[in-house]
Amino acid sequence: MDQRTPASELRDRMERFRLRMDAENPSWEFATIFGRVNEFYFTGTMQDAVLLVPRTDEAVLWVRRSYERALDESFFPEIRPMKSYRDAAAGMGACPETVHVEAETAPLALLERFRKYFPFTATEPLDVQAAKVRSVKSAYELAIMERAGRIHRHVLEDAVPGMLTEGMSEAELGGEVFSLMVREGHHGITRFGRFGTEMVLGQLGFGESSLYPTGFDGPGGCRGAAPGAPVLGNHDRRLRVGDLVFVDCGCGVQGYHTDKTVTYMFGRPLPEEAIEAHHRCVDVQDETASMLRPGMVPAEIYETILGGLDPGFRENFMGFGDRRVQFLGHGVGLTVDEVPVIARGFDEPLEEGMVIALEPKKGIAGVGMVGIENTFVVSRGGGRCITGANAGLVPVY
Repeated sequence: MDQRTPASELRDRMERFRLRMDAENPSWEFATIFGRVNEFYFTGTMQDAVLLVPRTDEAVLWVRRSYERALDESFFPEIRPMKSYRDAAAGMGACPETVHVEAETAPLALLERFRKYFPFTATEPLDVQAAKVRSVKSAYELAIMERAGRIHRHVLEDAVPGMLTEGMSEAELGGEVFSLMVREGHHGITRFGRFGTEMVLGQLGFGESSLYPTGFDGPGGCRGAAPGAPVLGNHDRRLRVGDLVFVDCGCGVQGYHTDKTVTYMFGRPLPEEAIEAHHRCVDVQDETASMLRPGMVPAEIYETILGGLDPGFRENFMGFGDRRVQFLGHGVGLTVDEVPVIARGFDEPLEEGMVIALEPKKGIAGVGMVGIENTFVVSRGGGRCITGANAGLVPVY
C-alpha cells in the first residue's frame, strides 16, 4: 500500500498555511519549519531537514539526511540536499530581518546555528497558524484516523478484558496492550506536541494508581515505571480482586492518532458511588459530543456542560483534589494534544472535519479514576465517534 501523502494534499496544506499567515501576520516574509511533525504535515516526509517558506517564492525542503529517503517518500515539489545551512542559504537568496519559527519547540542552539547563515535579527512564532491549519482534517486524513480508531476499539474493548489476570503488574498489562496494538497496525509511538512530554503508550493504573499525581496535563494519574521514567505502568503494583483498571492510551496509524480511555472492574463490582459517577461521565461525554457541530464555540460548549453539573459531582471532576484540568476535550491528529480544546479561551467556531477527544473523568477516593474517553469527528449531526461505543467500566469476573 502506498503510504505517501498525495501531492494534492500537500498543495492544499501549504496554500491554507500561507493564507492563514497572510490573514494573521500580514507583514510576514519568511517561515522556517524545523519540527518534524510540521515537516511531515507539509511535505510528507520526516527527515533531518528544514522547510523554508518564503512569502513570494516556492517553499523548499532542504534535507541533510536522508535526501534519498525524502525523494522516495514525498511528492513535495522542491526537495534539495544540503550538507549544512550554508547550502540552503546559498540556494534561497537574501534573508529578511524577521523570520517566523516554531517558537514552542525550536531550541535556541538550533536557531543560532541557523542564524550563522541566515542573519535574521528577530523571530516571530508560527505555532498557532500551523496548528490551526492542521486542526481541520481532510477526507484522506480522516480515513487514516478511522483505521487507528478501529484498532483502538478492538484492543481496548475486545482484547484487554482477556488480558487481565490476578497478580499481573501494571507494566505487564502495558506491555501486552502495546504489543497487541503494534501487531494490529499501531505505528508504535504516542506523540505529543507539548515540550518535554514523553509517552510510550499512555496512562495505565490499577486502583488508586490512576490518581497518582503526574506532570502530565490530563485528569488521570500514573505511577509509571520509576521517577526517571514515569510511563507505561508500575512493575510492583499487582492486580487484585476488586481493583479498578484504568487504561488511557493513544493509537496511531501513519503518524495520525486517536485517543481513548476504557475502565474495567476486576473480580467484583466497584462501590455504587463509583459506578454512578462513571455513568454520569458517560452522559457528559454524550451530551458534549452532540454539540460538536460546525459553528459551535468550544468555550461556550465548556461553559454549558460545566454549568449543568451539580456542585457535588464537580468535586474531583476532571482530576482529583487540586490536580484538576480545565478542559473537557482536546484536538487529536499528528499529535495527541492539538487544537481546538474544549475549554475557556477557545473562541473560534468549530469546523467540519476537526477531530476532538472528549474525556470526562472523575477521581474517586479509595477507588481510582472513573470515566471515559473517545475520539470524535466534528460533523453537522454532532460528533461522530471513531473509537467505539462501549460505555466502559467493563466487568471482568
